[in-house]
Amino acid sequence: MSQPSPKPQQIPVVVLAGFLGSGKTTLLNHLLHRSGGSRIGAIVNDFGAIEIDAMAVAGALGDSTVSLGNGCLCCAVDASELDQYLERLAEPSLGIDVIVIEASGLAEPQELVRMLLASEHPGVVYGGLVEVVDAVEFDDTRARHPEIDRHLALADLAVVNKLDRAADGERVLGLVRSLVDRAAVVPATYGRIDPEFLFDCRPGEERIGQLSFDDLHEHGGDDHGHAGHLHAAYDSLSFVSREPLDPRRLMAFLDSRPDGLYRIKGYVDFGPHDVRNRYAIHAVGRFLRFYPEPWPGGGERLTQLVLIGSGIDAPALGKDLEACRSEAPHADEHGMWGVLRYVRDPEADLADPA
Repeated sequence: MSQPSPKPQQIPVVVLAGFLGSGKTTLLNHLLHRSGGSRIGAIVNDFGAIEIDAMAVAGALGDSTVSLGNGCLCCAVDASELDQYLERLAEPSLGIDVIVIEASGLAEPQELVRMLLASEHPGVVYGGLVEVVDAVEFDDTRARHPEIDRHLALADLAVVNKLDRAADGERVLGLVRSLVDRAAVVPATYGRIDPEFLFDCRPGEERIGQLSFDDLHEHGGDDHGHAGHLHAAYDSLSFVSREPLDPRRLMAFLDSRPDGLYRIKGYVDFGPHDVRNRYAIHAVGRFLRFYPEPWPGGGERLTQLVLIGSGIDAPALGKDLEACRSEAPHADEHGMWGVLRYVRDPEADLADPA
């Protein structure tokens, strides 16, 4: 009997927020031009603020769509039209790898996140809230917009931008770290963060499989001149196990994951607890979901995970994951309950985004 074909990978949708002048557009431009061959769909709900020339537009405005020279797609959109545009960008024929929503400088990011979590479109998955702050103007911004503290508390990743121009950058970094809730805080100049922090860059045609994090250390590029190596801002850990993982132990690990552990992705083998399925895991900040899917035929059953964070103790996390291995031949009757809490349920997403 033939194995069912694997479902298409869901497209991560990243919300890019920050007050006017923080550097959102600069960061988006950087992602567009350093996408590693990935095709980015960009939804912008404050189109008048976009620097059209800087984004190297090759086409003309038409039907709220701009075709960009680097193979990206940009939509000017009101938040109420979000589902419509997600449907459009998730069309398989477009080949979009990641969708970035640049919120208006005065937008309420929580509402965009709620709309994403409420979306029932099977082709997309919430990819995290990125809050960009201006290190130079941070104190003045907080005075004018005290709600920035709440925005940072909701963020999955905080980018402290313009550090090259801040006289007291370390103080600002420390202050931002005190305001976030378990989010990774990444310093940046010119909006330059490694795209791999947000999505998997598509490898070149000569490569087979995913770009590994080891490969990042071998890459050159003109973006490295201002702030050192882009990947220096974070740490990563790759974990592979031929033994199944115990679901209770893994959930204990996930429930206690440390501050700064921004992203977890990969597949988990729960062995006798579910012999038919592997579980794709997607964690961004506090957001966690599992997606059961049939094992592909012919290959070895492995747990394969990648963890990405800022200031994390990768060796210690590796040991904690090793302690989740299990050789038990039989399933614990209630062992999967903790995991199944995080199998996607749109109603539960609205009530509890963690």
